[in-house]
Amino acid sequence: MPTLQEIAKLAGVSRSTVSRVINNHPNVSPEVRERVWKVIRELDYQPHAAARSLATRRTQVLGLIIPQAVTILFTDPFFPLLIRGIADACNARRYHLMLSLFSPGDEQRELYSRFIRSGHLDGVIISSTVIDDPLIPRLLKDKIPFVLVGRYPHDPQVNYVDADNRAGAQMAVDYLIRLGHRRIATITGPLNMIAGLDRYEGYKTALTNRGISFDENLVAEGDFTEEGAYQAMQTLLPQKPTAVFVASDTMAMGAIKAIREAGLRIPEDISVVGFDDLQSSSFTAPPLTTVRQPVYQLGSTAASLLIDLIEGKSEPPQHIILPTELVIRESCASPKNPGIHSAGD
Repeated sequence: MPTLQEIAKLAGVSRSTVSRVINNHPNVSPEVRERVWKVIRELDYQPHAAARSLATRRTQVLGLIIPQAVTILFTDPFFPLLIRGIADACNARRYHLMLSLFSPGDEQRELYSRFIRSGHLDGVIISSTVIDDPLIPRLLKDKIPFVLVGRYPHDPQVNYVDADNRAGAQMAVDYLIRLGHRRIATITGPLNMIAGLDRYEGYKTALTNRGISFDENLVAEGDFTEEGAYQAMQTLLPQKPTAVFVASDTMAMGAIKAIREAGLRIPEDISVVGFDDLQSSSFTAPPLTTVRQPVYQLGSTAASLLIDLIEGKSEPPQHIILPTELVIRESCASPKNPGIHSAGD
């Protein structure tokens, strides 16, 4: 393996400058830093992790915590895309990523003591947590750098990255109203999770802004799974909605199945709108109208933000909201009885 001295000679700098570059020391010009890294890449030099950790008091390892059942993690296309965004950002900044899956309770407490508090990680990214997760106050108390994927309403000191869930849901429901729908049902996400709650609030705001009375009989809580949404849609069908806003594309698949089993057509009898714009959404029959959220960018932005916080390049708290947009496809149409308003209202 090449030595620091050999790298320094080829890069035209001192050995101490090479050391500062490897250890991410701020007092190196961008030009010199790039020149040194170019030589390191050409020689395929691998810094000794233990020695670097002692020098910098960092491990160059980030933890990703997703408190979801393993079956959900590997069946919902949202998570692989999010993880890819996080992993790509870590690789670009020369950090390693450790994925941790656990259930609430004793398993979470053991994980916290064994990995997070013991100093094995420089920081933590947490996704899909419940609003009142006890892990958040512990991280704040112990001053461990962390970033949430999802807005945190209880403490402004928490760093987070999120999609504009309320605005996205409001756009979706407003589109249905402009098509002429008045009996618009919704299958929410879990209302103890901020994504589920914010999308539900966006649904209600769209109705209020258009002067449509809120009807709790048109609301069913889902769990971000296809099976849960299938059951939720079955409870909504007796209410005779002409449209349904579903808080995720995965759940929309379950709703579509329930609608078809009831002998109804999409969009002729019921219009359906999802949320996520996963790749599969354009291949449904008919293709799904949905709200696009930048899932990959949520992951990459969260990882980049956490690394910036660890390296002192950003000051907490940081609150980043990424925009959403409505993607109109063929799963929506005006209702058979459009009422007093038209799609151009």
